[in-house]
Amino acid sequence: VQLQAYGGGLVQAGASLRLSCVASGSSPNTYTMAWFRQAPGKEREFVAGISWRGGSTNYVDSAKGRFTIARDNAKNTVYLQMNSLKPEDTAVYYCAAAHNFVNEFTTTPKEYFYWGQGTEVTVSS
Repeated sequence: VQLQAYGGGLVQAGASLRLSCVASGSSPNTYTMAWFRQAPGKEREFVAGISWRGGSTNYVDSAKGRFTIARDNAKNTVYLQMNSLKPEDTAVYYCAAAHNFVNEFTTTPKEYFYWGQGTEVTVSS
């Protein structure tokens, strides 16, 4: 499975961005998908996950109420809608895929076998 993430940018605090991750390869729609982020000098952090059918989602506490993960399996695409962005959301955002026996509540990066290249999000105050 190959993942291509895009949609990052420089925005002011309070703005919104939508990240997209397009998957290709062998049966991408059968994978659990997630977004992680990594800020400079920090470890990679789970942000949101979604089940392969899209019926179940999971979020890190700091993203709850502001971010929404969704997927369109017909387009092999996973989205992360980010609203009310804060400077502390600044990071490189990565999409990741795991075999579907890994559920969307799995937050450990090593459980996700496939990774996109990352898209940078910068939120100014």
